[in-house]
Amino acid sequence: MSKPFYITTPIYYPSAKLHIGHAYCTTIADAIARFHRLEGDDVFFLTGSDEHGQKIQQKAQEAGVTPLEYTTKIVAGFQDLWKRLGISNDDFIRTTEKRHYDVVQEIFRRIYDKGDIYLGEYKGLYCTPCESYWTEHQLVDGKCPDCGRPVEEVSEPAYFFKMSKYQDRILAYIEEHPDFIQPASRRNEMINFIKQGLEDLCISRTSFDWGIPVPINEKHVIYVWFDALTNYLTPIGFLDDPEKFHKYWPADLHLVGKEIVRFHTIIWPCILMALDLPLPKKVYGHGWLIVDGDKMSKSKGNVVDPIGLIDEFGADAIRYFLLREINLGQDGNFSRDALIGRINADLANDLGNLLHRTLSMTKKFQDGVLTKAVGASDIDKSLQADAAETIAFFRENMENMQLSATIKHVWAFISRANKYIDETSPWALAKDPAKKQELSNVLYNLAEALRVISVLIEPFMPTTAKRIWDQLALPQDFATVSLKDIETWGGVPDNHTVGTPEQLFPRIEIEEEKEAPAPKQEKKAKQEKKAELPEGIISIDDFAKVKLRVAEVLSAEPVPKADKLLKLQLSVGDEERQVVSGIAPWYSPAELVGKHLVLVANLKPAKLRGVTSQGMILAASDGKDLKVVEVNMPAGTEVR
Repeated sequence: MSKPFYITTPIYYPSAKLHIGHAYCTTIADAIARFHRLEGDDVFFLTGSDEHGQKIQQKAQEAGVTPLEYTTKIVAGFQDLWKRLGISNDDFIRTTEKRHYDVVQEIFRRIYDKGDIYLGEYKGLYCTPCESYWTEHQLVDGKCPDCGRPVEEVSEPAYFFKMSKYQDRILAYIEEHPDFIQPASRRNEMINFIKQGLEDLCISRTSFDWGIPVPINEKHVIYVWFDALTNYLTPIGFLDDPEKFHKYWPADLHLVGKEIVRFHTIIWPCILMALDLPLPKKVYGHGWLIVDGDKMSKSKGNVVDPIGLIDEFGADAIRYFLLREINLGQDGNFSRDALIGRINADLANDLGNLLHRTLSMTKKFQDGVLTKAVGASDIDKSLQADAAETIAFFRENMENMQLSATIKHVWAFISRANKYIDETSPWALAKDPAKKQELSNVLYNLAEALRVISVLIEPFMPTTAKRIWDQLALPQDFATVSLKDIETWGGVPDNHTVGTPEQLFPRIEIEEEKEAPAPKQEKKAKQEKKAELPEGIISIDDFAKVKLRVAEVLSAEPVPKADKLLKLQLSVGDEERQVVSGIAPWYSPAELVGKHLVLVANLKPAKLRGVTSQGMILAASDGKDLKVVEVNMPAGTEVR
C-alpha cells in the first residue's frame, strides 16, 4: 500500500511577477514530489498565491482596479509559469477563494472560543512590504530586519493571539525534534529567537479592508500571515473531508525560503498547537538565489525573468541548472554564462551525445533492432554494477533531499556509459563478423543504461526524460514507470526496434568579445600616475585586488588548545570555505551560526594551529570590544 506524502511550497505574493528565485523554490518541491511518485507514494503537492494585505490594496489602488482584479491577472501569470516549467502540483490554492475564507474564519472561531484570542490595542512598528510587526529591539539600524526597508508606527484596535502561552512548548518541541527545522543553521536561529521571548501576535487590522473579515467583528480583517499559513489545511479537507485530511496531515515537508522560516517554525506551530493539531514533520528553509554574485533587486535591474529563460533555453535546462548548481539550504548563484556552460557540457555533450550515438549505431549496425544480451564481459558487468549503485544512491539521497549530489551522481553514470562506448568500440566490433554477438550485447547494454537514466532524471528534467524514453521507443507508458521498473537490468524487450535519434539539446555557440590592448603611451601614463601616489595611499586598482564576499556561518567550533580561535564553516554562495578567526573571546560558536559576515575571499590560505584557514572575517575593534561585520545580504554577494 502506498504511503501518503504531502509537500508544499510557500504561497507566493502577487504584488509583481515571479522571478527566478520563486522558480527555484517550486522546482525543488516539484523534483521531490516527482521522486516520491517514482517510489510509489501517494503524493499531494500544493502551491498557490497569498493575495490579501495592505500592500496588495495599495498596488490595486495605484493601478485603478479592485484588489481581486489586480491579483487575478498576476496569479494567471504564476499558473502559466508553473505549467511551462513542468511543475506537477496537485492543487493551487488562492487565499481569495471561498473554501479558504471558510477555513480561516473557522480557525479564528476555534482559537477564540478556546480563549487564546483577545481584543486589545496594537501600538508598534509595521513593515508593509513584509506584512510584519516588529519591536524596537528587533530592528536593524532602525529598519525592518527582513527586508531593510523603513517601518511605520501604527496604533489601532486589534485582536491578539496568545502566542506567548506556547513559548515553552514550541521551544521544547524544536529541541526534542532535531529534524523539524532544516538545515541546522536555521534551527539554531529559531531557538535563539524564541529564547529572547515571544510576544502575543497581532492578528487583525482595521486600517484597511482587503482581507478575510474577523467572523465575530467585521470591522477587522485577519492579519495576512494568520490567513496565509492556514492555506496548508484548506485543500486537504480540513473542513469538508476528514478522511482526506487525516490521510495527508501532518504535512511531510513545508519548503520555504529562509527569510520566512520564522513564520513557519514559530507562528504556524503555535497556531496548530492552539488547534490541537499535530505539527508538520519538517520545515526546510532553502537559501537565496543571487545573480552574478549580487542580490536580485529591481533598482539594480538584475531581476531574472524565468519566462525569458524558458523561451530561450527550455524549461528542463533551467530546472537542471538550478537543481544541480545549488546545494539545498545554501545560497546559490545564477549566472547566464554558467547556465550555457552546463547546457553545452552536461546536456548537449554528455547526455545528448550518449543517446544520439547509441541510437545511430543501433540503426547503422543492426537496422535499429536490439536483442537481449547473451553472456556478459567484465566491462558489461561493471556497467551493470554501476547502474545498480547509482539507483541505490539516487534513492537514499533523494529521500534526504540531497538533490545536487544526486544529479551529479547520475551524471557520473552518464559519463560511465560514454566511457563504455570508448572501451568497447562498437564501430570496430561491427567490422568483424565474429564479434556480432559482442556488438549486439554492447548496443543492448547502452540502450538499457539509457532506459535507467531516463527514469533517474525524470524528477529533474521530466520532458527530456520522456523524450529519451520515446526515442528508445519503449512500449511501457512513461507516465506509469516507477523505480521498481529499473531495479532489474534487462528491461528493454528482446527484438526491440528503437526510434529515430533527435537532438536533445543543441550546443550554444558563444561569441567572445576581445578587449583591444591599451596603447603603450596610455600604459606608461598609468604607471607614472601610480608611482606618484603618496606613501600609505593605494590606488583603486590596488583596492580592486581585494575580493570581499558575504559569507553565511554554517557551523562554528573552538580550535583545540587555542583560547582565541574559532573554526568556522562558511557558505560563500556556490562554495564552502573554512576560516579560522581569533574571535572566541567575544563570540560563542552558537552565536555565530546563521550570521552573514564579510569575508576576504582571495586571501592566501594559511595554517593556524595546524588548521587551514581560507580567508579572513572582517571585524571592528576599539581595543577592548570586538564586533564582526554583519550584512543583511545573501551568501556570495560581492561587497564593494
